[in-house]
Amino acid sequence: MGSIGIPELIMIFVIALLLFGPRKLPEIGRSIGKAMGEFRRASNDLKRSLEEEVASEELRGVGREVKSAAAAVTAPLTTLDTPEPTPAGTAEPAPATQEPETPATQEPGTPATEPPNPTEPK
Repeated sequence: MGSIGIPELIMIFVIALLLFGPRKLPEIGRSIGKAMGEFRRASNDLKRSLEEEVASEELRGVGREVKSAAAAVTAPLTTLDTPEPTPAGTAEPAPATQEPETPATQEPGTPATEPPNPTEPK
């Protein structure tokens, strides 16, 4: 089947003129023209709404990718700020305190003396 050419259009016009008469033909032409215009507007609106929906879905996908990338970047930073949990059943070691060292020759209960300064002469 090919496209409609001039001879086919003339044949359709003659059949329509015989069926509807010369008075009704202009009214029918106007109503067909209005219907075609409405159909074009509706199809353009549908096309536009589909394109907008596709674009918004793409934006949502990009938003999800940005959120996951941000979470991947901030996750290592939060682990640096928080102390690591200790395994269950183990006690956390007590912080080391600095106690003055007592010489091995000192008897318990005697006051500690300062160690000799190697730079000072005796």
